[in-house]
Amino acid sequence: MTHDLFARPFSVASATSGQEGSSSEKSAPPRWDLGDLYESPSDPQITDDFAALEQAAQQFGQAWKGKLGDISPKALAGAFGDYERIEEGLGRIGSFAQLGFAAHTTDGAWGRFSQGVQERLTDISGHLLFFTLELNRLTDEQADMLLAAPEMEKWRPYIRDLRVFKPYQLSDEVEQVLMDKSVTGRNAWNRLFDETMAELTVTLNGEERPLGEAFNTLTHRDRARRQQAAEQISGVLAKNSRLLTQITNTLAKDKAIADKMRGYPRPTSSRNRANMVEDDVVDALVAAVNDAYPRLSHRYYALKAKWLGLEKLEHWDRNAPLPGEQESDLSWQEGCKIVRDAYTQFDPALGALVGRFLDNPWIDAAAVPGKSSGAFAHPVTPSVHPYILMNYHGRARDVMTLAHELGHGVHQILAGETQGYLNASTPLTLAETASVFGEMLTFQSLLERERDPERRRLLLASKVEDMLNTVVRQIAFYQFEVKVHDERGDGELSSERLGEIWKEVQERSLGPAFRFTPDYNHYWSYIPHFVHSPFYVYAYAFGDCLVNALYGVYQAQPEGFVEKYRTMLQAGGTLRHKELLAPFGLDASQPDFWKTGLDIISGLIDQLEQEG
Repeated sequence: MTHDLFARPFSVASATSGQEGSSSEKSAPPRWDLGDLYESPSDPQITDDFAALEQAAQQFGQAWKGKLGDISPKALAGAFGDYERIEEGLGRIGSFAQLGFAAHTTDGAWGRFSQGVQERLTDISGHLLFFTLELNRLTDEQADMLLAAPEMEKWRPYIRDLRVFKPYQLSDEVEQVLMDKSVTGRNAWNRLFDETMAELTVTLNGEERPLGEAFNTLTHRDRARRQQAAEQISGVLAKNSRLLTQITNTLAKDKAIADKMRGYPRPTSSRNRANMVEDDVVDALVAAVNDAYPRLSHRYYALKAKWLGLEKLEHWDRNAPLPGEQESDLSWQEGCKIVRDAYTQFDPALGALVGRFLDNPWIDAAAVPGKSSGAFAHPVTPSVHPYILMNYHGRARDVMTLAHELGHGVHQILAGETQGYLNASTPLTLAETASVFGEMLTFQSLLERERDPERRRLLLASKVEDMLNTVVRQIAFYQFEVKVHDERGDGELSSERLGEIWKEVQERSLGPAFRFTPDYNHYWSYIPHFVHSPFYVYAYAFGDCLVNALYGVYQAQPEGFVEKYRTMLQAGGTLRHKELLAPFGLDASQPDFWKTGLDIISGLIDQLEQEG
């Protein structure tokens, strides 16, 4: 079971220090405490756990390797129990290393520790690799016989999803080599990217600041400061373009080699299968959003240019605040209360789960140097709890980010406690459901409380911008990736060519309201999803359109919705999207499904146009 993670540096000791001291310290965004996993990288328990897990993995291999062809259902169920316990133990150590590195990406000690853990995990996993490979070598008749037995009920979804990859599985020897080489291949390039980005700095108002602060400044009211920040970002990305281009080319080629070996028909196929979604469903989503660019982003940004009194928008104006929009300075406590109340009003049970995150040191929200500029929720293991990383600056967008990541956290707890470690993992397309729904709940809560017409208009505009960032921008990212991976098949792409592709998709997706200066051509290179999880990004659009449709069902028929929604989250990875959406009368494979979600965004823009 793997989880995507984006990260940056800190120390466990400093994580707890923010929980004590003066009242002003208590009001600051918190640092997390990883003590529920391990006390520090030097915790002797890590050594003991590694030794016990390695012994258990070796014994597991000795007991079952080469014997799954004629195993009984009862014996296989027992083997699965042992396999899950070992994998969960490995996941606990791996999560500690990943989270520590995420909070301290520029700390060399954490980097070395994380790399060492990854290498050890790979070695131990080598003893377990045979299990899934042999399960996939079972004939359909053998698999059906095993799955029909009542003892195997818990493991049916896992085997069902595993066998999706049966046609693309290689020999045991090749699979072992690919696993062993990953620590010096893709994983090493990912680490290089993370460490490089975490160390980048810019000059703002004469002071050297982290790159993330420049991105934050792109939302500043002062246009000159936005332009200065944008030029600083462009400059530092251009300065590092040779390395970032090499990382991109190398990882694209690495993926192409693996895809060719496995026989995937196109670069996106492996991601779609991991998401348990059909290629044609993704194609339909992308086509629907692409066709909707004129009535969504093109129309909205033309309005925004008019509101800002500009003939054309520059790229540093895209996230500019609107005239009359108040500068947000929401304290951490205020932001937490807004989100907690929104979840509680929808469902007190979900509100209580949100409270567990807010009342415990499970969130790293302080915006500090050397820390990842992104945000994530990491599920860890069901026996512990998820952790959340974000950077809280007191803006309304940060409150929405908190609502988003807490949605992930709630989903991960419900799925983990109900399904266990192996069955909890949710495909990316559905993993964004709870997070985006949490944002919608928070937005609707704020909108309902606002009585001033002008402030309601600004709230609507802000929500439209978030939706465009989630749907239009992410599909444009996806289209950029498709083009890059397709062209990489003909040889390495230059920085200039990557910039040309980036500019083309941005012009097409954002529309004629923008004038893109040449320095914007470097902005493709900072996006971590392209490096860590190729083609991940369409999952955001999938989730947003799905949630729009889901929220429409809730508004039309709220009776019984909460219970069905909670049951959907508890299912984890045991059900596919058709099965999960059927109780709500929705079907993502139907041609009109995506149009329904996009129509909601278009309808909000209609309101804004009517109000001027």
